[in-house]
Amino acid sequence: MSKYFEKGLKTIPNNLMDISIKVELVQSILKPREKKAHKGDYGHALIIAGSEGMIGSAVLASKACLRSGVGLVTVHVPICGVEILQTSIPEAMVSIDATISCYSDDVNIEKYTVVAVGPGIGTNVLTQKAIHSLLKNAKTPLVLDADGLNCLSLNKDWLSLIPENSILTPHPKEFERLVGTWENEDQKIEKLKSLSNQLKSVVVLKGANTLISVPSGKLYKNSTGNPGMAKGGSGDVLTGMITAFLLQRYSSEESAILGVYMHGLSGDLAIKEFSEYSLLATDLIEFIPKAFLKLINQ
Repeated sequence: MSKYFEKGLKTIPNNLMDISIKVELVQSILKPREKKAHKGDYGHALIIAGSEGMIGSAVLASKACLRSGVGLVTVHVPICGVEILQTSIPEAMVSIDATISCYSDDVNIEKYTVVAVGPGIGTNVLTQKAIHSLLKNAKTPLVLDADGLNCLSLNKDWLSLIPENSILTPHPKEFERLVGTWENEDQKIEKLKSLSNQLKSVVVLKGANTLISVPSGKLYKNSTGNPGMAKGGSGDVLTGMITAFLLQRYSSEESAILGVYMHGLSGDLAIKEFSEYSLLATDLIEFIPKAFLKLINQ
């Protein structure tokens, strides 16, 4: 077990507030798999994702989660997504919503280690009500992405319901909907740190050199990734990866660092074969295993 995991990354000096995520830091966090481990040791994820026309988001997030070391994954999708999920990801279990086209159920989350919600779910009124119920019932950190965040932007008084140590993963437009506009980079970072502190949660602001803000005030800047990853579905893959690390008993801070770095590294390895022009989100998933091997053997 790494010294960073044991001490919750407190070994980094408190006065070092802006930290570049380099391979040495990531290697110090990543833990070896136990030889006698079984699937129960690596958590059971519930990923609430997808709606009519957006079931691909559920496929990408859940497949990336499975590729990143999780033990079990259940995907909650509307009826229209069941056949797609059962066909495309045989390793995942499926929880079926009562509606045909969107997330609407008051899902029992007690049996799951971590719940991720948002990719492709839309902002239907029924979906917003379901998000509200989820937030009221959640006792452990959530991973909130995409339309999960957009639903919160439409109901900002619900932000106080987010469990501490959750992980929010907005892209710039989703972040703007949450916190308002900014005039320059410094103001953007100030708003990022303020939101993290307000929610006592980790906020991952996606983009070139993705930023991770933690409640302590530390700001991490990622060193992996490339312009080829600026395509639809890339964020769904990141959600699945971060969820997987949170399931494996890493802290929220560590899970964000590992997820963001490995996501970018997968993209960097993939463009050597596909180029920045041709890279797809599915390619990122296929290169997650090679990213792990490179990190372990480097």
